[in-house]
Amino acid sequence: MRIVDMHCDTLIEGWRHPELSFADGDLSINLKLLKEHGCKAQFFAMWLARKEMETMDSYDILKGIYSYYSKVMEENKDVIRPAYSAEDIENNCKNGILSSFLTVEDGVFLDGKIERLQEAYDMGIRLITLMWNYENSLGFPCRDDHDEHMKGLKPFGIETVEKMNELGMIVDVSHMSEGGFYDVAKYSKKPFVASHSCARALCNHRRNLTDDQLKTLGNAGGVVGINFERSFLKEDLPGATYEEIIRHLLYMRDKAGIDAIGFGSDFDGIETNGELVNYGGFTTLLEKLEKHFTYDEIDKISEGNAMRVIRDVIGK
Repeated sequence: MRIVDMHCDTLIEGWRHPELSFADGDLSINLKLLKEHGCKAQFFAMWLARKEMETMDSYDILKGIYSYYSKVMEENKDVIRPAYSAEDIENNCKNGILSSFLTVEDGVFLDGKIERLQEAYDMGIRLITLMWNYENSLGFPCRDDHDEHMKGLKPFGIETVEKMNELGMIVDVSHMSEGGFYDVAKYSKKPFVASHSCARALCNHRRNLTDDQLKTLGNAGGVVGINFERSFLKEDLPGATYEEIIRHLLYMRDKAGIDAIGFGSDFDGIETNGELVNYGGFTTLLEKLEKHFTYDEIDKISEGNAMRVIRDVIGK
């Protein structure tokens, strides 16, 4: 079995610090680590961070990160290549090539302009995390305030979900308000994901999913990718531990189903990697999962469920 990880913030770190080598630089994810530790496909998010938005338009940030991404893909095409479908990922794997799956974190770049979805699709983007931590033209982020947290999608958000279904782009609800989550479940005709989230019942953080959200996601054929962020795993945890990651996976399996759980590490976007250190921690994690899951279940968690959602949404 190999690994399909549904979220990391490596691209923005590389864009911010071009002196860091994408091949073997001091990042939580680099090509050397991906090759050595069983990567099949890595979802690379173009995170539109508010730090850069203080001086740049969000769409210009996206284009800047995309330019960096295109450059490192071309420079390392003997090792990794962009994939636009599950078929592409499988073909790359057969040829000994890793796959990159391009995503965007924060639909703020759409700015109410539906034509930008087609532009994003043409760039090779196949997943959009609709929200980050701020309101945008699509809807509202998760909040501690109950009334704010229950706000749903805006009309443009509904239009965007429907258009993403039409184009074959995966809708991602991580960071989204609970009201927005249920609107996605209502309006999306295809499976959707929470690419990097954990279980609220085990750690009461607004970013985590309730039992009913987990059940709803599972019933929709979606997948939740477990996040290695310490504050989503357990309150006052110094850093991610294998024990806590497995605890959340077991719980989410019981609530959402074995077909609805996967990996969404958030490497290069979290404060500390804890016991995992970097992407290499996946090797130890898979070994430890053997005490709690069958081989077939681990295969679904590590790659099968994410690959199925790609096929279901994109069509191949």
